[in-house]
Amino acid sequence: MEELSLSHPAFEDIQSVAPRDASPDSQIRPENLFFRIFPSLMLPMFLGVVDQTIVATALPAISADLGDVERISWVVVSYLIAVTVAAPVYGRLGDVFGRRRMMFVALAVVVVASLLCAAATSIESLSAARVLQGLGGGGLMALAQSLIGEAVPPRERARYQGYLATVFVTSNAFGPLVGGYLTEAFGWRSIFIINVPIGLLAAALMRRIPVKPASGEPFRFDFAGLGWFILFIVPALLSLERIQSAGTPFTVAVGVLLAVSLVSLWLLLRREGRAPHPLLPLNLLRRPDIWRPDALAACHGAALVSLITFVPIYLRVVRGTSASETGLLLLPIAIGIGTGSMLTGRLVSRTGRTTIFPSIALIPVVGLLVMMAFVPLSLTGVAATLAACAFLMGSVMGVVQVTVQSAAGPAMLGAATGSVAFARSVGAAFGTALVSMLLFASVSAISPEASAHFAALVEHGPAVLDGLAPAARTAVMTALAQSFGLVFLLIAGYVALGEALSWSIPSKHL
Repeated sequence: MEELSLSHPAFEDIQSVAPRDASPDSQIRPENLFFRIFPSLMLPMFLGVVDQTIVATALPAISADLGDVERISWVVVSYLIAVTVAAPVYGRLGDVFGRRRMMFVALAVVVVASLLCAAATSIESLSAARVLQGLGGGGLMALAQSLIGEAVPPRERARYQGYLATVFVTSNAFGPLVGGYLTEAFGWRSIFIINVPIGLLAAALMRRIPVKPASGEPFRFDFAGLGWFILFIVPALLSLERIQSAGTPFTVAVGVLLAVSLVSLWLLLRREGRAPHPLLPLNLLRRPDIWRPDALAACHGAALVSLITFVPIYLRVVRGTSASETGLLLLPIAIGIGTGSMLTGRLVSRTGRTTIFPSIALIPVVGLLVMMAFVPLSLTGVAATLAACAFLMGSVMGVVQVTVQSAAGPAMLGAATGSVAFARSVGAAFGTALVSMLLFASVSAISPEASAHFAALVEHGPAVLDGLAPAARTAVMTALAQSFGLVFLLIAGYVALGEALSWSIPSKHL
């Protein structure tokens, strides 16, 4: 094993420089920087993220009004697909035409799409409007992070990325809560109408961001690359959604979707290698100081979203908690990730060091998740363990963004930032699908009876097993505990892979 020392890449210091194209107008006095920059970027980020989850508690009301309950998942999946497609597109367009200008475009798309969602008369029309809304929402998230790199000095970027990470997590948690309240008080259409005043306020605040002139470079949009990119992403995410819902990868539909996705990926890579203005700049993405942070973001997304997705099921099925108790036990994740992100940002700003923080912080996360797999914990112990994992995992995203933005430089800052958002989304999708496959397959293999009762257990908790003989009940609960132990081990594997990547990233001392 390689001996760790101060000469390790994670400790290397190299001199960084301020962006060469920073205009005098973009130089803001440090004491005014926070109040001018953060509120202007917080609201677009909030709007893009909250629209992912605000529909969750409104889905029953939507299906009751519009019908087609078997297609209700389209309302969620369509937005996620569009967000994944939009991130690299807006990142590249922002590099060429100016990021603040493209932010206004993304806000306009979200406002118009939200009105179309509110006016929808069928699941199909609502899903189509959600695609348009996702194309705007993905731009909001990618451009907000790119504008941090454009408007904030390198040494301060990690702190502001930490703030945005807090907004990201808080918005995800806030979405179902406010969605449920608005649906109950004003009907499900109100969850989309509320975006209109928020979008207009965000546009007004965006005028406070300093203008950076467009690059002026000759540019022709890579429509062919975008087409192959969509044909790669859409079938891949649809196949993963089917895997998650069915719990098995062995279906003809999934095979066809994956085949289309892989062929499209090959054609996309061929196209991007030849295009004069590629959507995905492969020369940039081949660099170790770009693709390794992107891979770390993918592992982080896989681990964090898997925890947020499957811990509630674990608490309900294995521990028998109510919905309100589950919500309280998940609260430490939101608090921990936000606190960890902000603290890491401040440490990066003070020390100038970057990848050393996730390199150290992710080590105990692996141990804590392995402990959850093998050691029966009290509910208080589960909450404390989740809080510690989330706090330590908060060291990742701000550092990844700062590392990629510093490596890419001003000319390709948006494309690099978009690559991080794309990597995180794809990692989360593939990671949760693999966890879902493992959970269903292991439950079926260990105890077919537990598999037969699984859906009822998720809905009603362990009380549905009261009619079984004590030995059968014990066998079912043991099988479920063992299966979720494998789930925590897989998530620990995601973190361990991210840990290895964090040590391999060519580090920068800002």
